[in-house]
Amino acid sequence: MKYEVPVPNAEWVFHSGAVFDGRRLVPGASAVAVSGGVVTAVGSDDELRAWSGPSTQAIDLAGRLVSPGFTDAHVHAAYAGVERLGCDLAELSGARACLDRIREHAALPPEPGNDAGWITGGGWYKGDFPGGYPGTDLLDAVVPDRPVYLINRDHHSAWVNSRALELAGITASTPDPADGRIERHADGTPSGTLHEGAMELLARVLPEVTDAQLEAGILHAQDHLFSVGVTGWQEAILGHYGGYPDASAAYRSLAAAGKLTARASGALWIPRSTTVETVPALVESLLERRKLNDAAGFSTRSAKIMVDGVPENCTAAMLEDYLRPCACAGPEPSGERGLLYLSSEVLHAVSAALDAAGFDLHMHVIGDRAVRTGLDAVAAARSANPGSAGRHHMAHLQIIHPDDVARFAALDVTVNAQALWACNDDQMTELTVPLLGPERAAWQYPFAGLAAAGARLAMGSDWPVSSPDPWQAIHVAVNRAHPDYPDAPALLPDQAISLQAAMAAYTSGSAWLNRSPGGSLVPGAPADLAVHSANPFDLPRQALSSLRVDLAMVAGSPVFDRAAAASASPLQRIPSA
Repeated sequence: MKYEVPVPNAEWVFHSGAVFDGRRLVPGASAVAVSGGVVTAVGSDDELRAWSGPSTQAIDLAGRLVSPGFTDAHVHAAYAGVERLGCDLAELSGARACLDRIREHAALPPEPGNDAGWITGGGWYKGDFPGGYPGTDLLDAVVPDRPVYLINRDHHSAWVNSRALELAGITASTPDPADGRIERHADGTPSGTLHEGAMELLARVLPEVTDAQLEAGILHAQDHLFSVGVTGWQEAILGHYGGYPDASAAYRSLAAAGKLTARASGALWIPRSTTVETVPALVESLLERRKLNDAAGFSTRSAKIMVDGVPENCTAAMLEDYLRPCACAGPEPSGERGLLYLSSEVLHAVSAALDAAGFDLHMHVIGDRAVRTGLDAVAAARSANPGSAGRHHMAHLQIIHPDDVARFAALDVTVNAQALWACNDDQMTELTVPLLGPERAAWQYPFAGLAAAGARLAMGSDWPVSSPDPWQAIHVAVNRAHPDYPDAPALLPDQAISLQAAMAAYTSGSAWLNRSPGGSLVPGAPADLAVHSANPFDLPRQALSSLRVDLAMVAGSPVFDRAAAASASPLQRIPSA
């Protein structure tokens, strides 16, 4: 099959491979031509040979796949970049490796402006520590004299040492905030882990994260995302959260300077302190921020609402009690059923107002009660605003009551999946399932059921919560098993989706959700593309995690070239017809 836009002598021709256009593997297509930053033709090698001229840069795919660049629909690029430039624990495995890295970092001199000598960073994994939450004793043993604040991979908890607690004035008499919890010893003294809103108790004493640091972090993250084929993303929180300031100014600066070369957008944070009375003023302020960001070339049409927390610390909102005791309290008292950070009344009011103002709702939902409450809020917003074109979506979606699966398609709510989590790893088997029990554990990440019911699918990584490499997430979406746990049984294998569906979700699905022009390889589309190390449709599905990205482009310009990084050999050319 051949599609054309008549542009002679293409700047680039990718040939002798396979083509995924964002929705399907194109039958008979083996080549793609690019000129002027857009795709100009897709077809067979013979059909596209006429597009080659003396100046054409020809890339021999040698059977590899070319696809649209991936779009990450939920990522914290600013946080990830800053943390990678600090005390980075994200790539480590095991408590000992974490402690060794922290000790090494503590040997470095504090950065300018860090008068108290804070050690900050993050990326530790709950599954590496008994019970999921490490204590001050471990940190005190390696850093006794400097304060330490390390966010865990899911960004719902922070690990601190005694010096940090001392500087913040957190003691046995410090009450838990309404939207969080302090882990404590039996006598009430803080044990070293702070959950959700309790992380904010350190905000006043933490060293400031400057705009310059945020800019450096975003650029560092951009390079890393390009290396895994991600050419566009949505920054999932733009606001003050977890000790970080709003990164909007850093994004504006980079966009205006032409340094933000990815197709990045952002979601403006809805504070947990929002009330019905403050909704009108909040929406007006968001509109002003959106206008300011738009003027700099950075789109922020989404609004991020964190509906609940996560099950491992009992803050995910559940319809029924957790099976183990946990201490949770919030604006809607619910015994042992987790937290709703906004009451149903507030969630309905802010969702309807945001929808009316042209914002796409981006909801964090984990527990089945959060899912149902969020869907109810979208239903109310759709009813209040007939003809709404909001591209509303829910991220994470871990536990969905079967009665709510069909509601996603009915309400046109996109499933923003973090597929890498849909597996049996240490966190799932040791921390999550014991709290849920077998019935609710069988409702986790029902991707196939949602797709069969007609729901739209998009994908994201939630990096630095988990790897930003889409091939790792696609592997799990297709296998329901993580490559690092080869002996673990698949998690609900009937909820696996096809490779085509997973790739479509991570390309055209996420690009549509982000209102990005990328996500497809058809004539006239931006030449945002990725060349992969093999054709995944020819591989056993158990080998998908082995794939790498060899080349990535944005608007026809290379932003990552694995071969060029390894050697300076020039690109080969093919003769023109």
